[in-house]
Amino acid sequence: MNTLPMRKLTTLAAAGVLISLVGAGTASAQAQPVTTRSEQRPVAAPPRGKAAATANPLYKTGRLASSNCSPGSLPRGSTAAYKRFLTRVTGCLNRSWSTQFRKARLSFSKPRLRIITRKVRTPCGTWNPGADGVYCSTDRTMYMLITRTQLRNPFALGITRLMAHEYGHHVQQISGIWNYWAVARASAGTSGRLLLSRRSELQAECFSSVFMSSVRDTLPVDPAQWDATVEWFRKNGHKGWTQNDHGKGSTQAFWMNRGFNSGSPGACNTWSVSPRYVA
Repeated sequence: MNTLPMRKLTTLAAAGVLISLVGAGTASAQAQPVTTRSEQRPVAAPPRGKAAATANPLYKTGRLASSNCSPGSLPRGSTAAYKRFLTRVTGCLNRSWSTQFRKARLSFSKPRLRIITRKVRTPCGTWNPGADGVYCSTDRTMYMLITRTQLRNPFALGITRLMAHEYGHHVQQISGIWNYWAVARASAGTSGRLLLSRRSELQAECFSSVFMSSVRDTLPVDPAQWDATVEWFRKNGHKGWTQNDHGKGSTQAFWMNRGFNSGSPGACNTWSVSPRYVA
């Protein structure tokens, strides 16, 4: 089994409990659509109802488009370099997903990025104590927290995976997937809400892995580090959550591998599978 230096594993542990979904209701802030050449073709409104999640047009768009993402180095101890890295990765995510939305003939809008050095209250509520990154649907913003631990031991793969996960929630928001999530959650009981949360979180993790697959040669993604990351989640991914709202570690690892190996959003349809696959 491939192993990593202890300082890298420590960073993996920090990143592992950061997948946070905050405020999945209808967004109140209106982001401006990105104008692309694709708009010569009809652009459909985001689908609604159960089909928005189970048969979303994104699932038929093939492999995620390459962004030729190469955000550069992430040196130790530099807040400026860290901010630059986060901004560049966000640009890579924008390029890949805007192309994918164009293929699906869906309107695309960028999320906002807010880089912070201390925990803040977002429009979606109080900051999750264990999180280093959250996506808030109310203002369509990714909030990324730079901590002293990250500055001491920066880990490009780990922070990129986290950003791609939070971006995955934005994809769910603007593609219409969360239209179904919000309606279904309102009428579900406790166990049903947890199941819906797992479907959402595991899909975002799968979307994240799809993106990581698309940048494996340019970021680059070291195979040994990726394998170690997946293994860490298999053993520890569930430990940061008091309820089973993100899925068991083995389930998280399953969807990470599925997304990375396929490289396609179509592999991430967590809404149509049996509950045992999102346990």
